[in-house]
Amino acid sequence: MNSDLDRLQPYPFERLRALKAGLAPVTRQTHISLAIGEPQHGAPHLVTEALIEHAHGVNHYVPTAGGEELREAICEWLTERFALPADALDPARHVLPLAGTREGLFAIAQALVDRRTDSPVVVMPNPFYQIYEGAALLAGAQPYFLNCWAANGYQPDFDAVPEDVWARCQLVYICSPGNPSGAVIPTAALRRLIELADRHDFVIACDECYSEIYLDEDAPPPGLLQACAEMGRDDFQRCLVFHSLSKRSSAPGLRSGFVAGDAGILERFLLYRTYQGCAMPLQTQAASLAAWRDENHVRNNRKAYRSKLQAALNILGPVMEVTPPEAGFYLWARTPLPDEAFTRQLFQQHNVTVLPGSYLSRETAEGNPGADHVRIALVAESEACAEALWRIRHFAESLQQA
Repeated sequence: MNSDLDRLQPYPFERLRALKAGLAPVTRQTHISLAIGEPQHGAPHLVTEALIEHAHGVNHYVPTAGGEELREAICEWLTERFALPADALDPARHVLPLAGTREGLFAIAQALVDRRTDSPVVVMPNPFYQIYEGAALLAGAQPYFLNCWAANGYQPDFDAVPEDVWARCQLVYICSPGNPSGAVIPTAALRRLIELADRHDFVIACDECYSEIYLDEDAPPPGLLQACAEMGRDDFQRCLVFHSLSKRSSAPGLRSGFVAGDAGILERFLLYRTYQGCAMPLQTQAASLAAWRDENHVRNNRKAYRSKLQAALNILGPVMEVTPPEAGFYLWARTPLPDEAFTRQLFQQHNVTVLPGSYLSRETAEGNPGADHVRIALVAESEACAEALWRIRHFAESLQQA
């Protein structure tokens, strides 16, 4: 077996199951889970109909690079959404469909990291989506964590990275809007990171899967390719963005996304993926095409999340320290108890599940930025979300009175 498997830590939801093992809620209230970022809004009709209509496509192999029409639709969406110059993206060179962002974010490290170099490093935020760490470890690299605290607006401080780390860095993962904080990396910081990538010759993998869930309809979060274009760079060198239909279109089971950016990297990544075997089925391509070409369902999604977020802040704000997120559908809330104890007692007393923040982060010399936090995913329908949030409030109030 690959010895690097021994370096992997249990996945957050495995740890959550272990934390709750043997616990029996004392209430008869229905269980509500706000732990997993799995959208419960119904998938748009146009997506499911396209799947059904093209189900006959299962008797065909498909090219790893995906169909031309899908790649064109993705490039059109990126150009419109991020105000890119017309024809800046070549569908044949600048984009590849993925089986969701998880698959692509993991695989890119396997293709990029050069094990022959001395102690390769992959830089990532802390807290983080655990795929970043697992991908780095299984690629033979050492993770380097950038702590994201409330004091720095939950932003990674790229200028705090020592020169010797940059010298060994081959890949940087960033997530904007952030998971779990919802913080959006501003364009100036993205430009700074691009400058650092040029200087130290590393690749930026920007996870933008939450980019379409934002609060101000007139102020969508900026993206990495957008920062490139504003710098006058039309080659997108060293820059890759990852997008998904899981959050944008409430279709996590579709397993559909894409990576776009540096054509030279994607040419080599396509070679890797040809051997990996993750071609997108024809019916999934048809459903994805329908989704990327429709914005009505996405606006409706944003409206629903916006309403739930405002309700959540109104309910929990008086009893818990909660920073309003800039985007995404998570609340990153500070707990009055250690996060594991808070999660266990909340489940046992009120039959609500949240995710301990320490499960999304790592200990560092400066501490653990996820400790004494929980991530609350506002993914359930509005009524269930409100019910769960009131239960959390009652629990927090009982702690204050104890």
